[in-house]
Amino acid sequence: MTDNYYSLLAQRATTDEEAFEELYEYFFPRVYNFIYARLKNSADADDVVSITFMKMNENLESYDPARAAFSTWLFRIATNAIIDHTRRRDKSEETEWEEFFDPAAPDEEEPETQIIASETNRELLKALDKLSERERRIIELRYWGEQDTRTIAELLSMTDSNVRVTLHRALGKLKNILGGV
Repeated sequence: MTDNYYSLLAQRATTDEEAFEELYEYFFPRVYNFIYARLKNSADADDVVSITFMKMNENLESYDPARAAFSTWLFRIATNAIIDHTRRRDKSEETEWEEFFDPAAPDEEEPETQIIASETNRELLKALDKLSERERRIIELRYWGEQDTRTIAELLSMTDSNVRVTLHRALGKLKNILGGV
């Protein structure tokens, strides 16, 4: 589906509950993964995702597809919710990394596989902390938020080519941090 499809769907969602549910089902995992990657805590991510979709619902009538794609508009809400949450959180509190858990993992997946995947994800998240804020945000939006470079450029007020170059360099840095794995 295209950005245009979701923009039209968002306009319908103000009066059509099925359209709203389709938006929610499509964007929920992307928004959740984006927020979780930023906060590194599932309880906080759950709270911020709830706030994000509540604000989306409250402000859906004010969404203007001429100003931005729906995904850009929604991820701005998510970004602002993350900022608000972070400001409220006690600055002296150190956030502990949780065990990375994929709620969509099949029940029959073996514990050893889950442990290896969890360790790999923890190493990746720690490596991300060594990148600049801009590099982290681009990677989070691209891979956890599943956004294209055009949408990321709009969200971060960058050019499309600058996003691609920064993403390429950040991935190179990650490869070096992780030991060229």
